Amino acid sequence: MTPFQERVQEYCAHLETVLDRWLPAADKPPQRLHQAMRYAVLGGGKRMRPLLVYATGEVLGVAREQLDGPAAAVEIIHAYSLIHDDLPAMDDDDLRRGRPTCHKAFDEATAILAGDALQVLAFQILAEDARMTVSPAARVKMLHSLAVASGAAGMAGGQAMDMDAIGKSLSLAELELMHIHKTGALIRVSVLLAAQCAPGLIAEKQTALDRYAKCVGLAFQIHDDILDVEGETAALGKQAGADASLNKPTYPSVLGLAESRERAQSLHHSALEALKPFGAVAQPLAWLSEYIVTRKH
Repeated sequence: MTPFQERVQEYCAHLETVLDRWLPAADKPPQRLHQAMRYAVLGGGKRMRPLLVYATGEVLGVAREQLDGPAAAVEIIHAYSLIHDDLPAMDDDDLRRGRPTCHKAFDEATAILAGDALQVLAFQILAEDARMTVSPAARVKMLHSLAVASGAAGMAGGQAMDMDAIGKSLSLAELELMHIHKTGALIRVSVLLAAQCAPGLIAEKQTALDRYAKCVGLAFQIHDDILDVEGETAALGKQAGADASLNKPTYPSVLGLAESRERAQSLHHSALEALKPFGAVAQPLAWLSEYIVTRKH
């Protein structure tokens, strides 16, 4: 086990306290809304996006307290997106992270409002987190980066493409474009936000990190598609085979399972290649890339 692997659990436990601090108290009015927000965010998930924030910061020598706000913000955006993706108007899922989805545990209206409230909370965190001692210009740049990654040019746009693709055949280029937006954008910005906490980062290393982030973002989605075919509901924490039941185009449906695995591995190796300018210090990001293409859930 690498030293970074040993720190992953510590990072996740620490993140839980950060998220708990920023989320409204469950007994504060309106209680049902706040309870739904906390239900959707706390106590589950791989925490891949905040782990990328912390790992990138570690590689760049950024103090952990500087990274807590960005890590919480990207995880909260991710949680909001899952609430809305699971709604009957979209994927109509009953299970998320091994328990009922937010609209099942509460109700559809509360789930929609919880997602809305979480989305803006993420930007509030970046705007007012006093532990981030970046310059005002850097803070504005971070707000802009997360907004672009979350909106029509990023995650929300990718979800729209995903909904439009149901029942259709897509080319590999069309499928990759969809997932560069839907999944890749938020993973990419997780790395970018940490880099923006490192003043004076040279252009070569900024480009290298961006290349790494693009590769792992796409690899993450390909492996998710593979798990949807091969995984089990109990391990995944969500319904296995959901994409096929909705007749969604996926990497296995376009490329087949064997070629999808090869594509994910190729992206992993490209990610490692991108990290070469950092040398041995890039081990945390290298480990996360390996985890992305070997995980079981």
